[in-house]
Amino acid sequence: MGKKVLVDLSHPFGATSPLWPYFQAPQISKLHYMAKSGVLTQQITATMHCSTHADSPAHVVEGKEFTHEIPLDKYYGDAVCVHIEKPEWGVITGEDLEKATPEIRPGDIVIVHTGWHKYYGDNTKYYHYAPGLGRSAGEWFVKKGVKAVGVDQQALDHPLHTAIGPHGTGPLVPRLMDEYRERTGREVKDDFPEWEPCHNLILGNGIMGYENVGGDIEKVVGKRFKIMGFPIRWYMGDGSWVRLVAEIDEDDLNPVPDRVYKYGTY
Repeated sequence: MGKKVLVDLSHPFGATSPLWPYFQAPQISKLHYMAKSGVLTQQITATMHCSTHADSPAHVVEGKEFTHEIPLDKYYGDAVCVHIEKPEWGVITGEDLEKATPEIRPGDIVIVHTGWHKYYGDNTKYYHYAPGLGRSAGEWFVKKGVKAVGVDQQALDHPLHTAIGPHGTGPLVPRLMDEYRERTGREVKDDFPEWEPCHNLILGNGIMGYENVGGDIEKVVGKRFKIMGFPIRWYMGDGSWVRLVAEIDEDDLNPVPDRVYKYGTY
């Protein structure tokens, strides 16, 4: 056994962090600064669903747990990072998860790597065209009895299962409905009839969810390790920023360079 090392699986957070299509940008101001007060104190106004974060069940399921009601054990434990490659708008199914390697076990925290994290930024490719999860994957996670699920995409559901598509307050991006029809000859509502089915299935059954997993995820793809991604102890919280970190044997790391973020946040 080699030395244990920590690997950051988080995207940076800052005033220029990329945003899901209906969120306001973080506002970060200096209340005190050196020339004024001899100390630095900053104030942040932002949604918790920004950069790498955890969703709490109360975010999507009425009557379910808020952040302060979730045991810390839900955010720590044995983890596996599986690679499932999909094209734009590809759907990750239960069959994909069943065949994934290393094998996903009951009680695992599962990180689904599609490679989409490399597009993280203020762009349409990351938010509008990502592959993603849906009902089939959500049902599989519940049946398998995993502890948590993290994805290297914009959400725990395929973008066309969200308000980006024709659901909830959507479609936030109406032109995608026409584009999907032109590409496939089908209607979005026929192929993606439900609003966030994977969110509802996993969070409604006590499985925690991480969105926008990134950082040095490439170092742990195809590996088993320990993981921790604790939320702020926010009373009545619907989610939280997290610092998602893998603990792994140094000898097990994939030989890839550290990720360097342009401009600090994307």
